Order: sequence, then C-alpha cells, then structure tokens
Amino acid sequence: MSGHSKWSQIKRQKGANDAKRGALFTKLTREIITAARQGGPDPDANYRLRMAVDKARASSMPSENVKRAIERASGSGADAEQYEEITYEGLGPANVAVIVATMTDNKNRTAAEIRAIFTRAGGSFAPVSWQFEHRGLLSIPLKGNDPDEVSLAAIDAGALDVGAPEGGAILVVTDPAALEPVRTAMTDAGFAPASAEVSMEPTTRVEVGDERSARQVLEFVERLEDLEDVQTVYANFDIPDTLMEQLEASVVGG
Repeated sequence: MSGHSKWSQIKRQKGANDAKRGALFTKLTREIITAARQGGPDPDANYRLRMAVDKARASSMPSENVKRAIERASGSGADAEQYEEITYEGLGPANVAVIVATMTDNKNRTAAEIRAIFTRAGGSFAPVSWQFEHRGLLSIPLKGNDPDEVSLAAIDAGALDVGAPEGGAILVVTDPAALEPVRTAMTDAGFAPASAEVSMEPTTRVEVGDERSARQVLEFVERLEDLEDVQTVYANFDIPDTLMEQLEASVVGG
C-alpha cells in the first residue's frame, strides 16, 4: 500500500473516532442529498446514492441521519439545499499533485479558502488531472479468510489489481464501470466489502522521503480536507511506511 493510501486509512480511522465526526457527517450528508437529487431517493435504483449510504453506514452515521438527508433532497424552501460540484487542481509542497473535489453552495468562498491553503503552503493551482485515472476501490476485510482465496475471488470477479493484505483487509482495484459487478460478486462469494468507492488514483507518484517535506504534505492535505466544502482530496505522494509510522501519532493526535 502506498504512503498516501496508508495515510487515507489513518484519516478514515480518525474520522470514526474523534471530534471530527461531526464534520465528516456534514460531508456525507451533502453527498447523499446530491446523489438523491440527481438520481432519485431509492438506493437500489440509484448507484451513486447506494455508495453514499454505504459510506455513511461504514462511518457509523446514524440511520436517522441518512433517512433525513434523503428526505431533504426533495425538500423545498429552507431545506432545498443546492450544492454545486467543483473540482480544483494544483501543486502542493514537494511538487505533489492534488485534486480537490468539493460540494458548495458558495463557490466564491470555496475557491478563496482553497487558494489560501495552496498559497500558504507555497503551492499553486495548475492542471494535474492528467496524472490521475478513475478507478474503483473496494476494501475487503479478511475476517480470518485466506488472503490468497480472497485475491483469487477478486481477480475472478474482474478486478484489475489486488493489494497486499494490510490492517486486516485487502484493497481491490477495478475499472469504475466494474465496481458494482465486482462488489456484488465478492459479496455473493462471502467476502463483502467494508467500503466501495470511485477514486482518482495517481498514475505517477512523487516520493517524499524526508520528515520535513512529509509533514508539510500531510498538513497541507489535512487542511484541505478540514474545509467544510471539501468532499475528497486526491494526491500522488508516496511516503515510505517507516516514515509514515513515525508521523502517524502526530497526524492522528493533532
């Protein structure tokens, strides 16, 4: 698993266990509202909504919150939130390429906040999306199963790649269009994913091997993710596992 993927896993664990849970629920609510408004309120007929609901449940978001978010998608007046999806691209510390996916009801505010973080870190807006590709990602908990058996099932289901076991789970990579068929096949095989999402995965990576630069990169991306309007941050940095372990305590405890 790359340093960035390992850091993302740390962030997911952090979001489930500390005071940032409220901010996470806000982001999840926006995704549910937008997905339901675009494709309808039935998760079985709206794949994007189903992924949003699954992600909310995996993050321990109460079922009542999920239901209320879906209902708000068809609301009127004060409840009729309209979020615009805008993506920003740029270069951050250590020349790391970053894509910032947002949902906002005030694009001027969002652009100003993101630009300020880039500027403070010595970065700048620039086209970098060519360094990424859309991929489906599934996290499959091993739960005592043989990793080779899970990996073979994923390949048979149509996965493009399967990562090495880490943290009691295996990361499965698919084409975006194959995400749902692979998810269904793995569930039918008894290996239900803990999460499934479409991601922007880097095709090239920037190695960040010194502690100072690694800390700058992590703090930069974390500042972006802490913005209320930011849904997801994709980046192409790769920090060695040994260095990531040294930084983990400060990242999680900060």
